[in-house]
Amino acid sequence: MLQMIGLSIIAGLGATVFMDIWSECLKRIFGVQSLNYGLVGRWVLHCLQGEIFHRNIMSAKPKNLEGVVGWIAHYLIGVLFALSFIFLTHMVSSSLLNPWLAIFFGTLTVCFPFFVMQPCFGMGIAASKVPRANIARLKSLGAHTSFGVGLYLTLLCISIFYT
Repeated sequence: MLQMIGLSIIAGLGATVFMDIWSECLKRIFGVQSLNYGLVGRWVLHCLQGEIFHRNIMSAKPKNLEGVVGWIAHYLIGVLFALSFIFLTHMVSSSLLNPWLAIFFGTLTVCFPFFVMQPCFGMGIAASKVPRANIARLKSLGAHTSFGVGLYLTLLCISIFYT
């Protein structure tokens, strides 16, 4: 169990770093803006005060250290997603080194922002209330697919270095 947690921490951090590098490449090459993780931090800090749902998270009262809290939450969520992947693959006796399974799982993690975070931010289910909803959906889908790619690559690196 402890080994699974350690593997999840490394895999989750690696996959999230890959996701962030992918996002930065999209920003520099194509001018695609990514999510402001300060808004995630604002939401987390408001949640701690019992305010989960917002009309518009951008107009919610800013909180001290929301940027730091947002980035920490982003990486913790990545670790939790990795733990879920590792646990599920263990339960079904599947290989962690199946690239399609990791990418599929990463893509499925888009359900969290679509059905939890975006509605709580006031953006509606799957960003249905934002002006360019399909663009927002594609950006979320791409980000989470890149998480799956990063998850596979991180697990592959771990297997190479620790086998």
